[in-house]
Amino acid sequence: MATRPLRIAKPYSYAAYAFLSLHLNTSTPKPSFHRPFPLPSSPFSSRNRRLFCSATLPSTNTVPQFRKKLKVADVKSEQFDSLGNTLVLQGWVRTLRLQSSVTFLEINDGSCLSNMQCVLDSEVEGYDQVESGLVTTGASVWVQGVVVKSQGAKQKVELKLNKIVVVGKSDPSFPIQKKRVSREFLRTKAHLRARTNTFGAVARVRNALAYATHKFFQENGFVWVSSPIITASDCEGAGEQFCVTTLIPNSHETTDSPVDAIPKMKDGLIDWSQDFFGKPAFLTVSGQLNAETYATSLSDVYTFGPTFRAENSHTSRHLAEFWMIEPELAFADLNDDMACATAYLQFVIRHILDNCKEDMEFFNSWIDKGIIDRLSNVAEKDVLQITYTEAVDLLSRAKKKFEFPVKWGCDLQSEHERYITEEAFGGCPVIIRDYPKDIKAFYMRQNDDGKTVAAMDMLVPKIGELIGGSQREERLEHLEARLDDLKLNKDAYWWYLDLRRYGSVPHAGFGLGFERLVQFATGMDNIRDVIPFPRTPGSAEF
Repeated sequence: MATRPLRIAKPYSYAAYAFLSLHLNTSTPKPSFHRPFPLPSSPFSSRNRRLFCSATLPSTNTVPQFRKKLKVADVKSEQFDSLGNTLVLQGWVRTLRLQSSVTFLEINDGSCLSNMQCVLDSEVEGYDQVESGLVTTGASVWVQGVVVKSQGAKQKVELKLNKIVVVGKSDPSFPIQKKRVSREFLRTKAHLRARTNTFGAVARVRNALAYATHKFFQENGFVWVSSPIITASDCEGAGEQFCVTTLIPNSHETTDSPVDAIPKMKDGLIDWSQDFFGKPAFLTVSGQLNAETYATSLSDVYTFGPTFRAENSHTSRHLAEFWMIEPELAFADLNDDMACATAYLQFVIRHILDNCKEDMEFFNSWIDKGIIDRLSNVAEKDVLQITYTEAVDLLSRAKKKFEFPVKWGCDLQSEHERYITEEAFGGCPVIIRDYPKDIKAFYMRQNDDGKTVAAMDMLVPKIGELIGGSQREERLEHLEARLDDLKLNKDAYWWYLDLRRYGSVPHAGFGLGFERLVQFATGMDNIRDVIPFPRTPGSAEF
């Protein structure tokens, strides 16, 4: 049978070229067919190759090689010998000072706290943009110049410009000028607040903590697991979850959304069987239960992702959307859990002290004086541990009046936790262990005394509880009894119970609210200022 010729409708179309490039090595001047093994029945078999290669191909250029962009932080780095070099930088104008014979321009590209001072005069190409008023605070610019020693005391080097280009002008209404504005005001400008010194520094330290988190767990043999955001179970059993449903209209139909449109059963209750998942579903409050499933297969895992809680709280300590770090260790008990939490915290703190020095000095000077010493103590000192019973006894004997009275069985408040770590133990991090089972979650392993569970909270200065963890209940009968005691639906946890049926092992883990860690590391007093776009009751802007 004669072979039908290959038909290419548009030789220069993207689709045709993409198809051709899959089967041609176009890196050589003369195209040659490339395939790891022949497919005789294919139109690209050897007898048809001459037909294919005779097709007219468009002239092509290879994709350029990716190169790291030169940043202000690179030029200012002591490891970068830039004196005398002609460089190009891009960034946003922070300040502009016009003098009789010279103009000083400071730009920042977000790579570091300090600005790059640029010096220019009327001979610089593009200076007419300065004269016409286009170069203003907030405008984005492209500058080229020679790195020289600075005559000023604020910086070691500066850029003597030979060319400037305004990339994007800034309207006079730009809300972040040189004058200081409140953090409350900046929360209403969250899309721009990262251009300030404070929030730029927070963003860089947050990034460094996230990097160090992955680095710690990866170097210690953990596997990162993506836990689901939508869930049908309540890990904490608190019921403070956001419901996910398609029974109410979508965002394009909210203006005309009668309540009667929600399907109901004969008894008037919502008919969840008609919902997207066929049952009630929620935004997760924790990835822990899902992490446990993979820990019983991969041994040591961790999750790092967004979680949600519909708690109607307006305090400086709560968010409706936040990120959680949750490792799970198989073949481990509470002692292993405490050791891992301690090693993790000290690792990430050392990382930011070593790698975010300029930002940390800024926080130490302007946000929280003494924070570097406090963090150094946490990174270097041994973490102490006491039992919950010992903590209650210590608080009961304290010569301090607390707002919330202390007795055995109560849930310790922030004032109690801070007293223990800041005053009783002189700024050392402290772990409290073996809490009453009645104030802890259903999945925590019951101790032999029948009254407490193998749970732990790590307390740090100025924050109180930073990490909470436990050894998980690996015994099926004990876990089922606990679910019954708390009147939780065992059918909803069938898969979680299965882990105890098929090769159950002792395992433990902890949870760490990432924003609270960023607060601890930066000294910021409001948790809404350590996440790019805070979600709180009545606020879901941006």
